[in-house]
Amino acid sequence: MRRDVFQAIADPTRREILGMIAHKSLNINSVTEQFDVSRAAIYKHMKILSECGLLEIKQQGRERYCEGKFEKLNEIADWVSQYKEFWEARFDSLEIYLKEIQTKNKKHGRKK
Repeated sequence: MRRDVFQAIADPTRREILGMIAHKSLNINSVTEQFDVSRAAIYKHMKILSECGLLEIKQQGRERYCEGKFEKLNEIADWVSQYKEFWEARFDSLEIYLKEIQTKNKKHGRKK
């Protein structure tokens, strides 16, 4: 199944895993111990993150470490920024409109 980065961050558990590995690589046991669900469930989440390119599991001796690959999150940032620009423009227009109304009310002696 083809997965994308949006699917990866749709689940709160996967977002929490990403948060955990954002600052440093953690071994798989350290990650799975933080959750009250089965190891198999966490492995499934890690597999999805890996398939989406957000997580890489590296073997170091007997341990396997989870390392974040956050470049793919730029895809989400780009998608969100178009809506951010849209809403900022709308709020700017609203602010201008409200100032015009206040100015008109002051000219006509009206109170709020």
